[in-house]
Amino acid sequence: MTDQTFPQGIHVPLITPFTAVGGVAHSALEGLARRVLDAGAAGIVALGTTAETATLSPEERREVVDTCARVCAERGAWLTVGAGSNDTRASEAALTELGRGPAPSAALVTVPSFTRPSQEGVIAHFRRLAEVSPVPLVVYDIPYRTALPLSAATLRTLGTIPGVVAVKYAPGGIGQETVALMADLPPDFTVLAGDDLLVSPLLAMGATGAILATAHLATSHFVALDAAWRTGDVTRARRLGHALARLSATCFTEPNPTVIKAVLHARGLIPTPDVRLPLLPAGKATVEAALDQLGGVEA
Repeated sequence: MTDQTFPQGIHVPLITPFTAVGGVAHSALEGLARRVLDAGAAGIVALGTTAETATLSPEERREVVDTCARVCAERGAWLTVGAGSNDTRASEAALTELGRGPAPSAALVTVPSFTRPSQEGVIAHFRRLAEVSPVPLVVYDIPYRTALPLSAATLRTLGTIPGVVAVKYAPGGIGQETVALMADLPPDFTVLAGDDLLVSPLLAMGATGAILATAHLATSHFVALDAAWRTGDVTRARRLGHALARLSATCFTEPNPTVIKAVLHARGLIPTPDVRLPLLPAGKATVEAALDQLGGVEA
């Protein structure tokens, strides 16, 4: 664990690269972790949605976390591990498991999906998890997947719970609730942009960083975008923001992480572009468009 008290900067939710025979390509995973940290990322996320976590066996999950933990320990980087489910008791068990090895910096816990509890139920869920978790919690608010939008008031309440340090904020758009949240954040509670297309405006509004799948690509440019907003270099921030939004839009034309994996493979960074069912590989035209957009960002 780092000596930061809350996450900031650009964090990359790592894909899980696969070998030609379908196993986890651990050397490629380690290489990706080192590459994004070398490019200025503040940390990485293991076992996020982008990692195809639902398709990994328990042993594969442990090995992925071990690989990421080793690299982050060497670099003094922030490691967040995805944990939790829509069942509070199962989430407690997953978080307890994190305490049985080298502790990560934080756990990324999604708002309960499918069961769709009330706002008060979400608060009770995270209050209970914070009581038992051996590491700080980052709430993952993504209504696109959970079908449960959180109000600004609920997020502010979550931010006052001891042990809840941040929210990965992926609301799908910027509206009144976003404005209300960013205007009145609890002390020591940070917002990390979680919508790749909206990272620039959220940084402009006061987000302290982001967790972005597209930051596998052009990592240093996302780091520069974050730095530009922090230092008030608005002209550079707008230019970078527009270019990176175009790249992100193309990468999310097909289900994540299919396009990102294909681009990484085309760049020679992972051994295959393979994903596990029910995902299917990205189409050739989409991959070519993403490579073109990436070339434009890097030019």
